[in-house]
Amino acid sequence: MNSLIRSTARCLRQGAAVYLPRQADGRVWSASARFLCASADLQKDLGEMVKKDKVVVFMKGTPAQPMCGFSNAVVQILRMHGVDDYASYNVLEDSELREGVKTFSNWPTIPQVYFSGEFVGGCDILLQMHQNGDLVEELKKLGISSALLEAEKESK
Repeated sequence: MNSLIRSTARCLRQGAAVYLPRQADGRVWSASARFLCASADLQKDLGEMVKKDKVVVFMKGTPAQPMCGFSNAVVQILRMHGVDDYASYNVLEDSELREGVKTFSNWPTIPQVYFSGEFVGGCDILLQMHQNGDLVEELKKLGISSALLEAEKESK
């Protein structure tokens, strides 16, 4: 019992407590301390996950076997730029991760791309950055030289 009280107190100190206002019909929404703690811990973990590597992708499937067209497009764009060394997380293996990353980024869709801990966007944003040349510049800021830029130099 004491361990439950300690872990609940720890979660409350970490900001896991949320204000659950009374609804118009008089009902009060509630969530268990365990759920709140898991949610707070996941958000903390996500914050660490996106900072751990220069490039992080939350996707459906894996880079070797993407399970949706949008995730595949992100993998292909990164591959075209020679970005092979990045962390990827398969959200299909963990529903809490899938929903948690959407909350973390305040972005409703998967895949999600992060550069040095900063949310870049999804497939549409990465494709736009690829098309207008911004991706080459952003990769350069990360210390990654785009393979497309190298190929362009060699052709001149």
